This record gives sequence, structure tokens and C-alpha cells, in this order.
Amino acid sequence: MSQPQAALVTGAGGALGRAIASRLAADGHDVAVLDRDSASLEQTVEEVRKSGARVLPLTTDLRDAQAVEAAVERSASELGTLRVLVNNAAMYPSRPFLDVPLAEYEDVVAVNQRAYWVAAQAAARRMTGTGGGAIVNVASITMHGGWDSLAAYVSTKGAAVALTRALARELGPAEIRVNCVSPGAFPTAAEQIHDDPEAYTRHVLDHQALKRRGRAEELASAVSFLAGPDSSFVTGQCLEVNGGWVMA
Repeated sequence: MSQPQAALVTGAGGALGRAIASRLAADGHDVAVLDRDSASLEQTVEEVRKSGARVLPLTTDLRDAQAVEAAVERSASELGTLRVLVNNAAMYPSRPFLDVPLAEYEDVVAVNQRAYWVAAQAAARRMTGTGGGAIVNVASITMHGGWDSLAAYVSTKGAAVALTRALARELGPAEIRVNCVSPGAFPTAAEQIHDDPEAYTRHVLDHQALKRRGRAEELASAVSFLAGPDSSFVTGQCLEVNGGWVMA
């Protein structure tokens, strides 16, 4: 790249976010990584630096809209032209719908939905008039059929797809492409909500066409494709990365 190109990844302290940040760094981007868990974020920083990229860790509570906007601005000002935003962060509480406190629901919406909006708006303002860019939102397989005790999470992931399509239409004239990836059941810390991990793995494999668990690097490859030049005529799409559990 002839000049610094920045990418920003939210939820970068988790397994999927870390893999995405590392892949974008390997692709040649300097990377800003956001997470509210500073210890997990430091692990990501160490991994990303292996590629030789500059990395900017930003401990950020995505429930704070002003903090999200400030993080985007700082990423662009310190790392260079913002070309890629990956909205990956998510809260994943498990509770029967009738028992979900309003405060918990509002937190899920703030992180999984509002923060996507705020980050995308701030990033698009930076990308407009500077050559465009790519926004990749992370949805979820759960939006296709619903999952018990995950109503708040599922509803926000459906919103991520709707937002992707709306922004793709509106931001296309500015050469900003907006797509999403919808991961299946990748092994992550979110699986701790299941009482019997081995039974859950059997459940996953029974439903997938591919009889193995996905790797975080495989989701990162899909994000890399949507963020990079090989998808330069792709916008408004949702790429399913789920081993054939759901076939769109």
C-alpha cells in the first residue's frame, strides 16, 4: 500500500475478533482493536504485531456511543486513512424471554445494534470523499430460526443484516461497500452458556454438512474477502460461514 491504510475491529478481544484483526494486519492494514476487556485486548495486540503492522488498542465500552465515535476518530487520526470497519462485538446473554430484564435487553441493543450504527456512521464520514472503503458487519446463524433463551441477541443480529442492506444502498455512491458475514457455531467463549459442551458439539455436527467445527481463521478469511479488492463489486450481501448448517 502506498500510504497508511487503517482497519478497525470491534470486539477484538474475543477469538473471532482476534482472528479478524490478525488477518487484516496480514493483508497490509494497520489495525485499531476495540474491546472493553483490556487483558483480552492485550493478547490481541501481541498476535497482531506478529505481522509487523501497527496496532492501536482502545479499551472501549461499546454501550457508550460517544466512546465508540471517539474510538473511530482516534483510529483514523493515529493510523491513517480509514478503509475498513468490522463491527464484530456482541453480547450473548442467555435467559428465557419472559425473564429478560429491560436493562439487560438495552445493553444488548446498545452493543449489538446501536454501536454498529454509531461506528458505521463515524467510519463512513471518514471514508466519504477519501476513496471509499468497506464496512463488514457480523451477524449470526441464529437469526434464521431463532434460538431458545437468546431473543435479545437474535433480534439484534437480524438488525445487523437489515442495517447492512440499508447502508449498502445509501453509501454505494460514495464507493463505500457494506456487507456482512453470518458465522455459524464457531467454538468461542460464548459456548460457555451451554451446560454440556460435548452434547452441544454433537448437536452442531449433526446439523452441519461439514462434520467438523469451524476455525476462527476461516471466518477471518471471509471478512478479509469482503473487506478487500477481490470483492470490489460486492455490496449489500450476507455471506453465510456455517459449514452448511444453513444454506442460503
